[in-house]
Amino acid sequence: MIEMAVRNPLDEVTDFLATAPTDEELLDYKISDDLQARLHHLLDLNGEGELNDCEKRKLEDYLRANRMMASLKVQTRLRLKGIEA
Repeated sequence: MIEMAVRNPLDEVTDFLATAPTDEELLDYKISDDLQARLHHLLDLNGEGELNDCEKRKLEDYLRANRMMASLKVQTRLRLKGIEA
């Protein structure tokens, strides 16, 4: 049986950014439903103290992707308001 690789949140974000999204698309961006479900699963395991090392690294990938997108969204909102970051 062939197992499909689970998509990495950083790959998904960079693929999205490579499409040169509009400001509105950038501000509206959310990770895919599949990745969102995986994130919730990792957060549940983390809350129970049951993450293994691989899962910890995957959770860190989500956090890095989230910080990057949050920063881009703040910069975009400031730019749209005419405020330099």
